[in-house]
Amino acid sequence: MLVVETIARIRREHFIKGKTIKEIARDLKVSRNTVRKVLRS
Repeated sequence: MLVVETIARIRREHFIKGKTIKEIARDLKVSRNTVRKVLRS
């Protein structure tokens, strides 16, 4: 289960810093599918 802070960080990294899904997944040690799911919601 993801923590609210992690979800916020994923969104910040993607939409503000422009990082790719793969980079975010590597940095936060979560799967790419998890990152995609967060960004879709």
